[in-house]
Formats: sequence, C-alpha cells, structure tokens
Amino acid sequence: MPPPRQLRTHQRRLAGVVEAMVQGRTAARDILAAVTPGGGKSLLPVIAAARLKEAGLIDRVCWVVPRDSLRLQAEEAFADPAWREALGHSIAVRAAENAPDPCRGLEGYVTTYQGIAAAPALHLAEFRRHRTLLVVDEMHHLPALPETDPAAAAQAEALPEEDQAGAWSRALLPLLECAAVRLLLSGTLERADGRGILWLPYRTGPRARTREVDLDAPGWAVIGYSRAQALAERAVLPVTFGAMDGEARWRDEEGNSLGPHRLGGRHPDETTRPALFTALRTGFAEALLHEAFLATRELRARRRQARGLPPGTAARGLGKLLVVAPDQSTARHYLGLLRRWVPAREAEETVALATSDSGDAHQTLAAFRLRGQPSILVTVAMAYEGLDAPEVAVVAALTHIRSRPWLEQMVARATRVDPHAGPYEQQRALVFHPDDPLFGRFRLRMETEQGTLARRPRPRRAPGLLPLWLREQLPPREGITPLESNALALRFDTLAPGPELAMRRPEMEAAQEEMLEAPSVAERRLRARIGEMVASQAVEDEAMLQGPRSRLGGPGLYHRYNATLKRVLGNKSRAQMSLLELEAAIGWLERNRLAEHQHLLAGDPRYAWTARKRAEWSPPARRGGAGAAAADAPRRRHGA
Repeated sequence: MPPPRQLRTHQRRLAGVVEAMVQGRTAARDILAAVTPGGGKSLLPVIAAARLKEAGLIDRVCWVVPRDSLRLQAEEAFADPAWREALGHSIAVRAAENAPDPCRGLEGYVTTYQGIAAAPALHLAEFRRHRTLLVVDEMHHLPALPETDPAAAAQAEALPEEDQAGAWSRALLPLLECAAVRLLLSGTLERADGRGILWLPYRTGPRARTREVDLDAPGWAVIGYSRAQALAERAVLPVTFGAMDGEARWRDEEGNSLGPHRLGGRHPDETTRPALFTALRTGFAEALLHEAFLATRELRARRRQARGLPPGTAARGLGKLLVVAPDQSTARHYLGLLRRWVPAREAEETVALATSDSGDAHQTLAAFRLRGQPSILVTVAMAYEGLDAPEVAVVAALTHIRSRPWLEQMVARATRVDPHAGPYEQQRALVFHPDDPLFGRFRLRMETEQGTLARRPRPRRAPGLLPLWLREQLPPREGITPLESNALALRFDTLAPGPELAMRRPEMEAAQEEMLEAPSVAERRLRARIGEMVASQAVEDEAMLQGPRSRLGGPGLYHRYNATLKRVLGNKSRAQMSLLELEAAIGWLERNRLAEHQHLLAGDPRYAWTARKRAEWSPPARRGGAGAAAADAPRRRHGA
C-alpha cells in the first residue's frame, strides 16, 4: 500500500480494514462507506479491489451504479494513472450491457440497478463462477425488503405496492448474498420515504417510531465522514444560499383565481405547494434563473481577469452553472431563456440540455464534466446525484422536490473543490432557490440532524390521505393552472456545518491527472475503427464491380463483409469482443482482404442470391486478367 499521506483519512481507514481482512484479523465482509454528498468516494472501490485481488480474496469486481451516466465515471476511477501507480494495481473494469461475458477479459464490470433487474440470472451466474467484490453505489436507493427486514415486514401492509426501487432491491439481494466482499457506498443513510435501506443493520432510534443505522453492528466496518469534518479538512466547499421570496397567482381545478400568495413564511400551509408550483413555471423562476446566470457570468469574468484570459475564452476552472428544472417541458423553456441571454454565436455551445428524453444526454454530461464548454447545463434529475463535475460553482434549484436526501445531493454538485479554480479560500458554492418554508425546513434538518434514521410512515388518518413523506415530494393536484408570479427580495445565508456523524475526515482532493482511456471508450473506438476498415474494403471492391449499383452495390457488400469477418473471428460479433479480440481483428484486417474469404458464407441463404447476381454481372474482361481471376476465384467457387 502507498504511504498514508497519499490517501485521505477515510481512504486510509478503508485500507486498514481491507488489510485486516487479508490478514484474517476481522471476519467482516460488509463495508459501509457513508460519505457526505460531494466529498468524493469513487476511489474507495479501487483501494479495496486492488488489495483484495492481490491477496487472492476476490477474482472480479462488479460496481453497480444508479444511472447509466455514472458508469463512465466508475471506469475512470480504475483508469486513473496516478492511482494505478500509487496503489500498484492494473485492474480495469468496463461499462457492460446485459450481454454474456460482461468482463470481456478484464477484471470487472460496471452496470446499473436497471441492468441487474433486467437480467438477474446473467449477473447471478457471474457471481457464482467468480469470487466477486460487489460495490453498490448510492445504496440508499434500495429499500429494505419484507423477507429480510422485520420492520419492513411489519410495515408491508401500510406501504404502497412494490415500486421500481423495490424491484431493484429484489434483483440485487441474491448478488449481495453471493458476493465474497460487499462495499456499500452512500452520500446519505436516510431514504425520503422513511423506509430502511436494503442489507443495512438497524437498531432502535432515539425517537419514537424511528430506527437508525447500527454503526457498531458485528461483521460490519463503517467508514466515512460528515460534512462538518469535510469542511474542517477543506475537502468540500462552504455553501451560500441565495433565497428569493416572491408571490404567485394561480387558478384551481374549479376555475377559481387564487392569490397573490407569498412563497415565504415561517410554516408551510395549503398555499405553499401551489404557489411553488406556479412560481417555478412563471416569471418568478425567470427572475431567479437570471440572478443565477448573472452570478455565474460575474464569477467567470472575475476568474478570467485574474488569469489574464481574454473575454469569452473557454477554459477549465472558470466556474459553471447547473440548472435543475421541475420537469422536462420547463427545462426546455429555461434552455431557451438562457440561450437568449448569451451571444447568439455562442448559444449552442455554451448552454446545453440533458434530460432522459434527449438522445445525446450522456455525451452532454461528459462534455459538461470534462471540457470548458458547455458552461451551463439544464437538467431535471440526471445530474443531481453522483455527477463528478468540480467546476459547478452555481446551482439554480428550480425544483419542487423538498426531501432532504434529494436536496443534499443537488447542493453537493457545487461543493466539490475545483483543482483548476485556484486556492480553496477563493472558492465557494452558491445555490439559488425559492425562499419557501419547505426549503427552510430542509436546511434546518441538514444543520441539526444526523440523517441516519428510518422513520415508520405515519398511519393514515382519513381514507385517501397520503402520508407526509409522499405529499412532500408530489406537485400540487392536477388542475392547477399557473397564472403569474414575481420576485420580491433576495437574501444570502451561509449553511451551518451540520452535525457530526462519527465519521472520519477526508483530506483535500488533489488535482486529477490525465486519465487513461476507459475500457468502454476504447471498445467503442476499436469497434468504430473496424467498421471503417470493413467499409473501406467494401467501397474499394464495389468500385471494381460493373453491375448496376442499385441492384448489387450499396450497403449489401458492407453487411456481407461484416458477416465474413464474424466467421473469420469464430462467429463472434464486434459487440461481443473483448479489447484484445478487437485489437486482433484490426490486425487481421490490416493483413487480409475480406473478398478472399467469401467462401466462409457458403450455405448462408442471406447472401447466396447477392453473390450469384454479382457473379452474373461481372464482365468477361474483368475475369480474363490474371489478377482479376485470382480475386474472383473465391466468388466463383463459393458465392454462387
């Protein structure tokens, strides 16, 4: 292991736990890493996997993340050259789909909750064949199941029918049971619905009707740190909230015009959520968004001036704006507003949209993370959790969700220390939000509660009445028609450090060095290269054919050559090949012509007609030459 000073405090503690497992000084096989949101935990699986594999306790790594957009970040953690050298490891993992052999010759793979739930038997078979370190990221997404948690069983009748998260838990439970070692990661040990978290041990909580995570449970090692400790170590940035008050008018489902009602207030009432719903879709939201935009522009101008960069220059470390919208249609409206506020020539490059219905969302998120542009990203929920984008300095929280875990994760997108932005003292997270009492209650809970509790849902007091935890996350009833809203006042407050969680403190995160190419990125590059080489041969050979292209040319030869290459390589498609196999395929294509191996398709009815017609259309002049005869020989022998 590297010298202790090269690791943060909680990372050194994990290294110590793993070393104790290797030496047989502990029987623990469950490690819970409770890391404050934004503190960074992606190196923990690398530390654990490197030592456990070296000691022969595991053969493979399976890292499960909640969303597809986080798979590349998991690959990058193992590909970081600085940590590969420091930890002395050569482990590589790939972002896998639900296809056979997810590792493809590497030491592990990254998948999603949805991927596990869609093909549980495939992943369970992998766990049974290999001793596996199972890493479950953002564990709080998985609710406890009645068959494994007595409290969940007692509450089963009071809870709604199993939802998607419950299906994820059910699919992941067999993998948890079969894994050689389990590393469970989370930025919060509390679920918004008050239920327990799958697999975690609980004990009676300090208040009635509550349980809390048992940090001293036998067989468990708990590692992490609180936000207060992270601030003391300068591992995360302090947060300043820009709270804007306002008033709103709307029409209810019966057609009555209500308001104006203030957003602000000491306590929520029946007008709070309709007013918030209206404000986020009318003039108030535009005013708050404009304040966040101006703050970002001022920050970027100030940092450019300090570095001597010309106005408008794109560079790393200038600061970025993340806009979290209440829904996709409103997100598109915000996108239009922001693009009108920047010069027209820069609008497309500067302001981007990433929502679940946009086909290029993952590429947009990657560019937002790793490049100077775009500097403004509008999203709904894709980027609120786990997004490793230290350049985010300003967040416009234009969302109606008010659950503490959700908002903590969103705020944490701006609290990461940016290694390109200068000294720590010159960095600060700035979050703009509506000044409603529900957000104020979230801040109070974040400052005064530990966030490790599981609360039993309150019994229903009247038929049809939803529990409080569910009402807090829902928008107002359908039928609300927003009319207008306006901003009244803007005030700034700094978030207090919050309570201690008996966690360990991290050290300042070092600037990330240039990354090695992630395996899935290399696979895509090599597959594209093979496609180019096959297409090149098809184009060259098609030019020699004299028949009508409308009948015999075009993409048909390309697909035939792809089929030929698949036969050459043992009936394995590009999508199924490992990195080594893809490299071997490129080497073979550099030395061979696919036209000389058409006999491998003999008997395949999909290509027999085309081969016969090509032979018929080839003119005698071409077949008369020695070189042409040699080239046509395979086709004449096997293509008809």
